[in-house]
Amino acid sequence: MFYYNCLNPISRVGLGHFDGNYIMTDNPKAADAFLVRSAKIQAEDLPESCLAIARAGAGVNNIPVDECAKRGIVVFNTPGANANGVKELVIAGLFLASRDILGGAEWVRAHRGVDDVAKLAEKQKKQFAGHEIAGKKLGIIGLGAIGQMVANAAVHLGMDVYGYDPYISVDAAWNLSASVHHVKEVDNLYRDCDYITIHVPLLDSTRGMIDHHAISIMKEGVIVLNFARDVLIDEDALVEALHSGKVARYVSDFANPTVAGLPHTLVLPHLGASTQESEDNCAVAAVKELRAYLENGNIRNSVNYPNCDMGRCEAASRVTICHLNIPGMIQKFSKAINDFGINISDMTNKSKGDYAYTVLDLNTPATEELLNAITENEAVLRARIVK
Repeated sequence: MFYYNCLNPISRVGLGHFDGNYIMTDNPKAADAFLVRSAKIQAEDLPESCLAIARAGAGVNNIPVDECAKRGIVVFNTPGANANGVKELVIAGLFLASRDILGGAEWVRAHRGVDDVAKLAEKQKKQFAGHEIAGKKLGIIGLGAIGQMVANAAVHLGMDVYGYDPYISVDAAWNLSASVHHVKEVDNLYRDCDYITIHVPLLDSTRGMIDHHAISIMKEGVIVLNFARDVLIDEDALVEALHSGKVARYVSDFANPTVAGLPHTLVLPHLGASTQESEDNCAVAAVKELRAYLENGNIRNSVNYPNCDMGRCEAASRVTICHLNIPGMIQKFSKAINDFGINISDMTNKSKGDYAYTVLDLNTPATEELLNAITENEAVLRARIVK
């Protein structure tokens, strides 16, 4: 039996993928696992019983990932589950930044009740004229789950699409339209594109990456879209560029005091993944990740431990171990198990940075005494008997 706690409202469609072996608890101190969306988690609030945290979304800035790793708590996210919702809003942003649709709609609203509004509109509509996106150059920084979908959609809309991503995965490359031009130097993308949209995670290397230099080499009147993280852009440089006209429009999904209400901006209240479909998809993915880990010790889409899949446990017992990534650990685990006269029928060991994860299938049921022998090693952060 496992107990889980929801730190935010989680889609019932997702929670419906738990079976009778899972019980929701309102007491965080009793939880084996947590489901979270945007709530800020403090490491000191996590109980000793916590085995895993699943973020129903991609970003994990609200979770103390490193501290969780040190405690053997596996943190999951759900990359790609909300990608279509964000993609659709990015495409909407392209249209809204190119055609003054909102300005035109507000003009009509302001003239409600005017008898000759249709005739007046014909005279005034030129002030809301815009540009078509077909044939324009779109630069996409980051070709992950969202970036590749934006790229493919833009190609179908007739745009000339350029993509920059030095770390593009094989899967992403296969899913990308052959019409997307691969850019090796991001400065070339800045120089050539009429529209630029950014879709990279927030890292030390990406914070403020669109800075004074980047903006200075962009085309005059460029349109910039940001549906990833507001701090990926140096907003002081952006504000200066908006005032000068270097950046014609800035579309952002992140309201903050710097850009909220600023002229030539369209700032949304973080609506990218705010669709019922995205919330359902993220919740379903998060629940499936938790179940795979809690029931069989398998890890998929963890941000602090390596992916590892041993399938359904068919052995007499399975032991999983979160530990430091240092030499000689497998030999020590094997010796501890051999001392109990138990045979290892199958095993795997994966590493990710400073941490590693080992799964051992045994031909004899594991005991608490065996688990204690394994955890006596100070490099072991957490070990548990899955079956």
